[in-house]
Formats: sequence, structure tokens, C-alpha cells
Amino acid sequence: MKAYKTVLTIAGSDSSGGAGIQADIKTFAALECYGLSIITALTAQNTTGVNAIYPLSKQCITAQFMSIATDISIDAVKIGMLGSAETIRTVAALIRNLKGSPPIILDTVLASSGGTPLLPSEAISILKKELFPIASIITPNLPEAALLTGMKHSHLTPQAIEETALKLLEAGPSSVLVKGGHNEGDECCDCLLYDNRFFWFSSKKIATGNTHGTGCTLSSAIAAFMARGKTTEIAVANAKSYINEALLAGAAYRLGNGSGPLHHLFRLWQ
Repeated sequence: MKAYKTVLTIAGSDSSGGAGIQADIKTFAALECYGLSIITALTAQNTTGVNAIYPLSKQCITAQFMSIATDISIDAVKIGMLGSAETIRTVAALIRNLKGSPPIILDTVLASSGGTPLLPSEAISILKKELFPIASIITPNLPEAALLTGMKHSHLTPQAIEETALKLLEAGPSSVLVKGGHNEGDECCDCLLYDNRFFWFSSKKIATGNTHGTGCTLSSAIAAFMARGKTTEIAVANAKSYINEALLAGAAYRLGNGSGPLHHLFRLWQ
């Protein structure tokens, strides 16, 4: 019998399907992995923004986790929106007891792409204390990196981005990917600090208004490739290639009145 490569996502639900759990599951499927999910919060949102957030209880999150972990082996874990200090502590405790020590990909979700706060500022220190030390890789964008380190975010030079990555690494993760898409210019330059080396991934920015769920999708793609046994460096490189293609394919579509989604399953629609 064949065995699926499995990826567990622990994140919030996006009712519009472009980000969160829904984007994660689509990404896993597109990259030949079987997606499992634990929902931390329900959101009422669409392409124009987040209208309401309904956190789930510690008991609900724990019950979801135990149902999966006692039955199905997990090859990688992606963590997205958590929403509160209590949820952070709950997820950290559950992950520490997970069998097999799968890679943990932590997307440091602090706010939506539209600016809606998704984690209270007082919970940021808890995120760093509880989850950074058990993360195989964290994937903050530049504004998130600034909040996590206390460094100012403006147009950062490559040297400043590397310094930011080093400061984030001090908090305990095995590797750090600082995403540079918020920098000015027509190039998206991401910096990976892994195995005491810096790796830079540069690509031309794609002219599209459909960027909803980009961060969720990238971290999920990294998780999928790591579940399939790729090293961190190769997983990030492959994930970057996938997301660029998904952005390019999604640019041809229109959904809703705001920022639409990527085309996660473009390979199957050709």
C-alpha cells in the first residue's frame, strides 16, 4: 500500500477561501501532499477584508489535535494564525508531544494583508518564547520581522535584512526566512538564514492585485516540500518557484471586489 505524505496545518479558517486553512489545504494538494487541519479560529472575511473573528476554545483545539495525532502520522506541521496567548501555549504544548519530531513551519501571522490585527501585541512575546524554539523555520515578512525584533521597517538594505534574520534566529528557531515583498522596487528578495549561511532568493514582482493568502501559501508550500524530504534550502527554493507561478496564473482571474487569491491549482487546470 502507498503512504501519503501528510502535512498538518494549525491555523484560522478563511471563509473566502483565499488564505488560512483553505489556502493551506489547496497548496498541500497541489504539491502532492495530504492535508490535515486544526482550526484555531473562524473568520468572516472576503477579498476586501476581515469582518469578524471567532476564536475556538482550548478544548476544541486540543480535541482536534488528539483525534488526528492518535490515528495518523504527520510528516510536517505548518502553523499559521493563532490569535491569542492561550492558543499559542496550547499549540506549543501539543506540538512538543508530537511523535516523530516532524519539521515545524511557523508563519508568524500578526495581521491580515489588509492590516487587521490577528494577534494581540501582548501575545508576541509568548509566540517567541513558546513556538520559536521548536520551529524548524519561521517566515515573517518585513513588517512582522520589525514587530518581532523591535527594528524599524522601511526600505531595508540586504545587510539590514540579514541583521534582522540574525536577531530572529537568537530567539530559537532553526532557520529564518525574511520575506522582502514589502520592500520598494520591482524585485522580491527573500533572505533565508539556514545552517549558519545566508541564501537569497530573488524574483521579479508580478503585477497583480490578487495577493490574498500569499504568506499562508508560501509557508504551506515550504511545509509540503519538507514533508517530502527536501532540505530547508531546497524546500524554500521550490516553494518560491511554486508561489510565483500561482501568482502569475491567478493574475488572469477576477474574484470579488478586493484582493483576490492566488491560483493554487493552476497545474491541474492547464
